[in-house]
Amino acid sequence: MKTIKDLEIENKKVIIRCDFNVPIKEGKIVDDTRIVGALETIKYCLDKNAKVILMSHLGRVKEEADLEKNNLEPVAKRLSELLKKQVLFSPKTRGAELENMISNMQPGDVLLIQNTRYEDLDGKKESGNDEELGAYWASLGEVFINDAFGTIHRAHASNCGIAAHLPSAAGFLIERELNALSILENPPHPFVVILGGAKVADKIGVIENLVTKADKILIGGGMAFTFLKANGLEIGKSLLDEENLDFCKNILKDYSDKIVLPTDFAVTNEYTNDEEYRVRTIEDFHSDEMGLDIGNQTLEEFKKIISTAAIVIWNGPLGVYEFDKYKKNTCELLEYIVQNNIKAILGGGDIVAAATTAGYKDKVYHASTGGGATLEYLEGKQLPGVEAIK
Repeated sequence: MKTIKDLEIENKKVIIRCDFNVPIKEGKIVDDTRIVGALETIKYCLDKNAKVILMSHLGRVKEEADLEKNNLEPVAKRLSELLKKQVLFSPKTRGAELENMISNMQPGDVLLIQNTRYEDLDGKKESGNDEELGAYWASLGEVFINDAFGTIHRAHASNCGIAAHLPSAAGFLIERELNALSILENPPHPFVVILGGAKVADKIGVIENLVTKADKILIGGGMAFTFLKANGLEIGKSLLDEENLDFCKNILKDYSDKIVLPTDFAVTNEYTNDEEYRVRTIEDFHSDEMGLDIGNQTLEEFKKIISTAAIVIWNGPLGVYEFDKYKKNTCELLEYIVQNNIKAILGGGDIVAAATTAGYKDKVYHASTGGGATLEYLEGKQLPGVEAIK
């Protein structure tokens, strides 16, 4: 796959598809991690005297009311601060005003175009990869760089559509992500997978793809209860993915030596952070209780297994990490990984958010910026954004 260094970008109009899908409250950016992640590619283009045209989506746009709250203008202001230079902003996604702004750009100028998903208001032209829209956006530049790993699993007009019409390559962020994840194609052993999160349904593809490669798959989070139920155990009012009970039964039957399930839990009677919890082994579970985190016994078992791992991939927290009481063991296992220099890849989404909150994100081998993109990579699927560049 071509990377940005393979293209001639000197003095050219370079369109960069970034991932500026950042949390914004009352017009202020809450977390600028994704903006900071795009700086290396942007600065590289500026060093080549390129005219830099930035594109990104923000949230979902289904109705007029979504336009204002998903306005990208605050991102332009933050980029101006980070780059220490003015970043121009086009409130339009197409038309004469935008075209004039681009024709007036000088080498070293940076322009951010309004949220690409504004185009979804009229027939989902962005997320539906409208051919005419992709061709129009491509006409605004001379070279295309895709650096939005978070949307690389989607065929949108602002990535695949533009790439169909221009010389294209991956930016530094995508290159870094794919290089880090590529170790999983032929992983060193012992290879340990940690899977958490709520539903089995979200992880079926990952389990099917990795169970033949992994030495152990440690299951936590709400999804663990469907596996335990499949083993005939009492799970009380805990989360259950009934539609996938048969899948769990079959995986447990075929790979009983690889799947490791929790043996104890922090349990309570209500889904709340307020009520006191108790720790029970799975054999002692009451019918009116629900598990909201793994217990210490399980934590120690997980530590023991990963202590000898050559590589660990972890997707999804082990408890309800939104509640302070039930993020404890997710944070403890993260701390154990960091303190013992265990080579670990955090597979996007909630586990990276948990690591960020706990201060461990920059201390692990790799923390992926893509939730859905990382999951689809782990499932062994082709990623449309990558294929478009190829």
